[in-house]
Amino acid sequence: MPIRCIVVLCLLLFSVNLRAQTLPSNIDFSTVNVDNLSDQQLQQLWQKAQQNGLSVDDVVQQAQARGMAQDQAAKLRSRLTAVSQNGGQSQPSNVSDNSSPYGRKYGYAPLRPEDSLQILENRRHEGLRNRIFGADLFSNANLTFEPNLNIPTPGNYIIGPGDELVLDVYGVSEKNSHLTVTPEGYLNIPNVGPVLVSGLTMDEAKVRVSHKLESIYAGVAAGNTHVQLLLGAIRSIRVLVIGEIMRPGSYTLPSLATVANALYVSGGPDVNGSFRDIQVIRDGKPIVTFDLYDFLAHGSLASNVLLRDQDIVKVNPYQTRIELSGEVKHPAIFEAKPGETLGDILGYAGGYTSNAYKGFVRAVRVNNQEREIVTVPGADIQSYPLHSGDIYYVDSILNRYSNRVVIMGSVFHPGEFALEQGMTVKDLIGKADGLKEDAFTSRALVKRLRPDYSPEILNFNVNDVLNGSVSIPLQREDSIFIYSKFKIREPYYVIVAGEVNHPDTIPFADSMRLGDVILLAGGLKDAASLNQVEVGRRIRSQQYSPSDTNLAIVQRFSLQRDLGDNPEAASFALEPFDRVMVRHAPGYHEQIVVRVEGEVTYPGSYVIDSRNERLSDLIRKAGGLKPEAFAEGSLLLRQHDMDGAEGIFEQNKIDVFRDANKGDDSAEVRKVLRSKSGGSDVQLVGINLDRALQSPRSKFDLLLQEQDIIKIPKQLETVSLYGEIFYPKQVRFDKRFRFKDFISQGGGFTTRALRRGSYVVYPNGEVASTRKVFLFNHFPKVKPGSEIFVPAKKEHRGLDATAIVGIVTAVATVAALIITVTK
Repeated sequence: MPIRCIVVLCLLLFSVNLRAQTLPSNIDFSTVNVDNLSDQQLQQLWQKAQQNGLSVDDVVQQAQARGMAQDQAAKLRSRLTAVSQNGGQSQPSNVSDNSSPYGRKYGYAPLRPEDSLQILENRRHEGLRNRIFGADLFSNANLTFEPNLNIPTPGNYIIGPGDELVLDVYGVSEKNSHLTVTPEGYLNIPNVGPVLVSGLTMDEAKVRVSHKLESIYAGVAAGNTHVQLLLGAIRSIRVLVIGEIMRPGSYTLPSLATVANALYVSGGPDVNGSFRDIQVIRDGKPIVTFDLYDFLAHGSLASNVLLRDQDIVKVNPYQTRIELSGEVKHPAIFEAKPGETLGDILGYAGGYTSNAYKGFVRAVRVNNQEREIVTVPGADIQSYPLHSGDIYYVDSILNRYSNRVVIMGSVFHPGEFALEQGMTVKDLIGKADGLKEDAFTSRALVKRLRPDYSPEILNFNVNDVLNGSVSIPLQREDSIFIYSKFKIREPYYVIVAGEVNHPDTIPFADSMRLGDVILLAGGLKDAASLNQVEVGRRIRSQQYSPSDTNLAIVQRFSLQRDLGDNPEAASFALEPFDRVMVRHAPGYHEQIVVRVEGEVTYPGSYVIDSRNERLSDLIRKAGGLKPEAFAEGSLLLRQHDMDGAEGIFEQNKIDVFRDANKGDDSAEVRKVLRSKSGGSDVQLVGINLDRALQSPRSKFDLLLQEQDIIKIPKQLETVSLYGEIFYPKQVRFDKRFRFKDFISQGGGFTTRALRRGSYVVYPNGEVASTRKVFLFNHFPKVKPGSEIFVPAKKEHRGLDATAIVGIVTAVATVAALIITVTK
């Protein structure tokens, strides 16, 4: 797989000119797995890309354009970027991203674990290390500990070989020189000679140089000429970082680097490293111990000393480490110094959270043979000694209330209240500002917890509680539920349907009249009947009588157009669940529009004059057929009525499919018929326009319906061949030809052809199938514009071994049963 990947990527780069050509089509970039590419292969790939003038973005964009997955493209970009930034070589473990000028020189940059082989080896420790207090400092891109190179020159800075010093003489005499300290430690001053400055501080060197300049500048001693010695470009130093560190090794750092700089560039202490015992060794002797907790807890960097060339930074193993979790602000694994207590660690963790239980702290301790559970009382926390490996847990307070009562439901201010001494249900209702107007007062509930915390339900009459005849003392955690009378019954409504502008379900209101609900439904439509407004009402009796056969109470009313109430309707009050139906006026008719298209004199839309209007009437209105019209191919498209019968043509089609026994080819027929109807939700009705025009009012002259569309094509002169024919195509219609003659024009039937299943779809949508006459096939007649379909025979598969074994087994079983019964 790696060889395949590198070959694919090299073809991407060198087989084409990326700016002028397209990629070869035979490369499947969707199969490339970047993880399988070695570092050496990526180096070769990048070197060849550079030779062709390609950038990382060019390579990735071309790979994505040819199907490389997004996650693989991201990996390719990351790995190629790492190679390109290191000059085409694998990145060493002690160097991170070199995106800034400072980083390119000294190796400072945010830590990227994927670039470090050492971190990959220690990945099994990542989960533990990430929980160590302070470890996140070394993976925080916003905190790099880079030394500030733009500060004024420190007076205590120790000068060494390689430092560039700026000598500025001003006053009566002026001179400015940039001088570099030689490897021997001298500063060669023009007209003065070498001056030994290595090992001196900046202040000491300034005094020595000023003294030497007095020999050529008399004004220096007189005080009218001044000498200023500044630090120009700083030198680099080599520092060795060893011990329990993520990436131990030798690092080149600026001479202003500190212990924290060295720790950051080397990745910080590893999973066994101490964050509090980090030594700086100079000339074989420890000079300072750096404690990172001083910075984390107090913001102090007092022990963060400047490093010198050949210094050693040693990270010692930790001695005592404990874990503190639970309700503290910063749960983590903490390191403890000798003499520190649990109270000190609690301080490093930021103290308790607001939900912490301070009565005790639970702990798990490892003794010489096994673990043990320890409970540390709250009074002993500050002085409690620590053992390495201790795990401490601060519990949270109980999720319960000592004095809570709750009232919910139909009161003005429901919610939680404090339980007071001697408080009753009446008192709690008063604190909630009393009952709402819709409160159900006959019965309310108290949910109470028994001493064993099992639930208990009590009920009371709200009126009795309010008038003082019943007093119910409250207990802690009591919950009072006072219900709304509207929420404990089925919602009341009235349904308005029929010839209104906005039929709807309307919420019921007392004293509602018939005209009111019609007004709420948007008023009457123009077609509404004013004489037959019907109201259906539920029978809400609680008694059952076998002789009562009524299912509803139905009453009918007359209305006025302006919704003024007739006396009878005015006195009739609606009740919940009534259904109001406004009928359509029987003598009201909207215009019925049909359309004729194609080869008529005046195509377009027409309004039907009479309910008895037929096809022939519409053609006559349209000026009759044009001479080139093909009446036999005319179609009638009718809006599909899902609730009605399937239609004439649908039934004919079902009969044809049943007789022809064509199996799956029925789907092909439906596809053809849908194409003829334009694919919309309409029925294709087979018509015979010739016969309709010849015999008006006959069975062929169909009655028109709303939105009917009649399409009349031009004369058709071809026949289309489909299915199991050697060369399906369109052939010229010849009235002398029969069915088989047209088949011959397409090369004849194939060996898979089901001849007895052949059928013809005529231009007007009618379908004719092949029928058996005695033992011979009688093929249908072919007309101009017809489509001939020849289906395929069904495949018949023989029995496989499993089926044969099953049949033999079944037969043997039946035979054995018969023999047994016979005996």
